[in-house]
Amino acid sequence: MDSAPRTLHWQGDVDGHLVLLDQTRLPGAVVEIQCHTVEDVWQAIKRLAVRGAPAIGCAAAYGVCLSLRDLESHRGLRGSPAGETVLEACDYLATSRPTAVNLFWALERMRKTAKRAVASSPAELAERLLKEAQAIHAEDRDMCAAIGRHGADLLAELPEGSNLLTHCNAGALATGGDGTALSVIFELARRGRRPHVWVDETRPLLQGARLTAWELQQRGVDCTLICDSMAAQVMREGRVQAVVTGADRIAANGDSANKIGTYGVALLARAHEIPFYIAAPTSTIDMSLDSGDKIPIEERPEQEITHGFQIATAPAGVSAYNPAFDVTPASLIEAIITERGTISPVNHDSMAVLMEDSLNDQLSSKQ
Repeated sequence: MDSAPRTLHWQGDVDGHLVLLDQTRLPGAVVEIQCHTVEDVWQAIKRLAVRGAPAIGCAAAYGVCLSLRDLESHRGLRGSPAGETVLEACDYLATSRPTAVNLFWALERMRKTAKRAVASSPAELAERLLKEAQAIHAEDRDMCAAIGRHGADLLAELPEGSNLLTHCNAGALATGGDGTALSVIFELARRGRRPHVWVDETRPLLQGARLTAWELQQRGVDCTLICDSMAAQVMREGRVQAVVTGADRIAANGDSANKIGTYGVALLARAHEIPFYIAAPTSTIDMSLDSGDKIPIEERPEQEITHGFQIATAPAGVSAYNPAFDVTPASLIEAIITERGTISPVNHDSMAVLMEDSLNDQLSSKQ
């Protein structure tokens, strides 16, 4: 797996550019996208060439670095001072996708970096921005590794060779590191636990079939692909011991938004008395939202359902509803696995304790 293509990386120095693995082309072709402008990054996020909340945040941070490359190149910024250009780029990138909170978290860090460097020259500002983007990327790698360790510790009591089920893709393709949900599985494999993974195909864009199955094969982890509608039967047959998924935004009470279909999987897990876990970094937790009812749900084009992968699969003129995410209530979640440990029971109080401890540690590290 060491030779596998990277999800994203910055190529060159301050005057370099962002390179993304085009996930819309997997698993059939491994193609990289060279992003030289803010618009390039916005388009890549919007069309899911890069996806997964942490990876979106990393890509957006690097996208901000591109805003100073050519002040004439970004529409609406002609003649703007360097600092204003950066802030406008942050605002623009924030419009690419509405649900993944890591996008806004990363952009806010870039905004703060720009504001602190208000008296700097454009060259100095560019250096500071790239340093911050690289820090966000490095921190995500470390968070993924920690999530994997905590998750593997939590699941240590499962028998060797246990069956896990996951939905969508929460691996290296969705983050700056080894992933969130898949990081737990990879760590179990490293510890010799030989997990087997049931991979939901994840309609309508098949992130499970195209991406998760590909990643697991790359790592040599035993897996079996199933249609989303088969999860209930697999659980009924006793073939699943735990469910682990990622999340794109988690509210203050623990309600968690993830790829459409996750809520249904959580309901099935509860019906079959199977523990359902969320694995996500604390940057995915949005304490400003009291509950999942406040999480904005992205609605994507009808054509993703009626013409999946450019093939007509529905009669002409039929309407379709295509929410990209759903929200799993905290009451269905056994634990949330973060880089700082696990949250259980999942409720407002336990979430607040972990986030307060995280904030205190951050403040102490800056003193």
